[in-house]
Amino acid sequence: MREQSFAMLAIALLAAMVLQAQSPTYHLGRTPTPDEIKAVDTYVGPSGKELPPGSGTAKQGVAVFAQKCAHCHGVEGKGEKYLELVTRELHPFPTTIWSMINSSMPRSFPDIGVRKEQLNTDQVYALTAFILFKNGLIREDEVMDAKTLPRVRIPTRDPSLDRLVQPIEGRTD
Repeated sequence: MREQSFAMLAIALLAAMVLQAQSPTYHLGRTPTPDEIKAVDTYVGPSGKELPPGSGTAKQGVAVFAQKCAHCHGVEGKGEKYLELVTRELHPFPTTIWSMINSSMPRSFPDIGVRKEQLNTDQVYALTAFILFKNGLIREDEVMDAKTLPRVRIPTRDPSLDRLVQPIEGRTD
């Protein structure tokens, strides 16, 4: 009888803990401010509307790549230790390339994803331009910024994905 009472008490306590965990308020911490959310929200969608001000060219990206990226991706971006950047299997949207570089490169310990430092916006645009140039998609002196980057069309992109990119006025391709 005593064991049954103990078991019932344990079940009741466990149920109370589960219900408490489901409550809408934990009374811990605080709601982050819009600026705090913006600081960690680094995602950039296909249309590029989230891209920040800044710019860069492939010419500018050469030096940044050599200093910050070549030790993992190879001098020409052909992937010595890690991901090959000059490839036929490029992501379908150039804004996603920008977003990936911005949110997670360069890494000091690539295998575990620890970032060494954060690149500034112009460096991210320059590296994105460098990758696009190495893949034959833009000219070396073409400026990539919030307006021009979303306009770059990756030729291997499935045409059904074009609906995710807002049309550019005056452009027919």
